[in-house]
Amino acid sequence: MGHLDHATFGWLTPVLSYVMACMGAALGLRCTVRALGATGRARRNWLVTAASAIGTGIWTMHFVAMLGFGVSGTELRYDVPLTILSLLVAMAVVCGGVFAVGYSRNRQRALLLGGLTTGLGVASMHYLGMAAVRMHGEVTYDPALVALSVVIAVVAATAALWAALNIRSPLAVTVASMVMGGAVSSMHYTAMWAVRVEVAPSGENLPGVTAMQFIFPLAVGLGSYLFLTSAFVALSPTAGEREASASAQQPVGSAAAH
Repeated sequence: MGHLDHATFGWLTPVLSYVMACMGAALGLRCTVRALGATGRARRNWLVTAASAIGTGIWTMHFVAMLGFGVSGTELRYDVPLTILSLLVAMAVVCGGVFAVGYSRNRQRALLLGGLTTGLGVASMHYLGMAAVRMHGEVTYDPALVALSVVIAVVAATAALWAALNIRSPLAVTVASMVMGGAVSSMHYTAMWAVRVEVAPSGENLPGVTAMQFIFPLAVGLGSYLFLTSAFVALSPTAGEREASASAQQPVGSAAAH
């Protein structure tokens, strides 16, 4: 049985992965708030941005945490197509959940269905990402911990969608995103504790690429996307702010006319 290390770089990867999850959640919630106050194409665009932010945050959290994952007795490599597929799955399922909430007339039903679908999708993304890991050995899972990780994923996703529907103030969004980031991180490490590895030492070269060759640059790129999109959203006025600005300027214009 190989010894598993979930933090080969100490606290760096767990903390950084948590920050990524919080950023994605906060940005997704802010975009959903904007979407619910918009109509037509603007609503669709905000919902797409929200889904991509949350999906990117969850995926980046997972693979930043995986940078700190190691197994004694074997090197680790990653299958590139499967890793990319896990990212697409994360974005697609979150998009489905967010759009269900954004457009459904029965919000409660949409919340339950969207939370279940998104949670199962997040769990699928995680285990698909784990399926992309290549090592000299056989990976098995503790069924009870796998089931617990799926439950956590569904609860976290439902809570995220509920927050998107009910939370408006920036302070509340910040608190909600920190809770969501903690839930996503809990799901990840619960799923990782379910992993058991029977190492079979071999001199053969493993297929795939190392984490630093592929996952690190991709995670940095997606992290930069979250930072830039966060700045754009923060600088974009809401509909209420635009109306307030217009009403504040109206008397000035009227006075000038007189």
